[in-house]
Amino acid sequence: MKSKRTKATSFSPETRQRIIQRDVGCIFCRGDRYMRDQRGWEETIFDIAHIVNRSQGGLGVEQNGVLACRYHHGLLDNGNKGYREEMLEFAEDYLKRIYPDWDRDALVYKKWQFG
Repeated sequence: MKSKRTKATSFSPETRQRIIQRDVGCIFCRGDRYMRDQRGWEETIFDIAHIVNRSQGGLGVEQNGVLACRYHHGLLDNGNKGYREEMLEFAEDYLKRIYPDWDRDALVYKKWQFG
């Protein structure tokens, strides 16, 4: 049985579909950000990337996810190339254009909210 936190931080199939329809492809590729000289298979597989990580209590809501190709999702999650902060800023700016009241603090699981 999943914990309340696990459920709250997971993207539901419906939420995943809304993010896919909203973003229509990798937001980083579309923004021509952090590209490689040659495209590989990683740019043909898409994931939903949390902006506030699940490990930090990031909720599984539309305002906390963006569509990213596997390559960019890896760059964002691993951060080993030094792009993580820039990528988060780019993604946050993107989400703020869609959700003008976007607030990072509102995207973190709080036990009292979920009983």
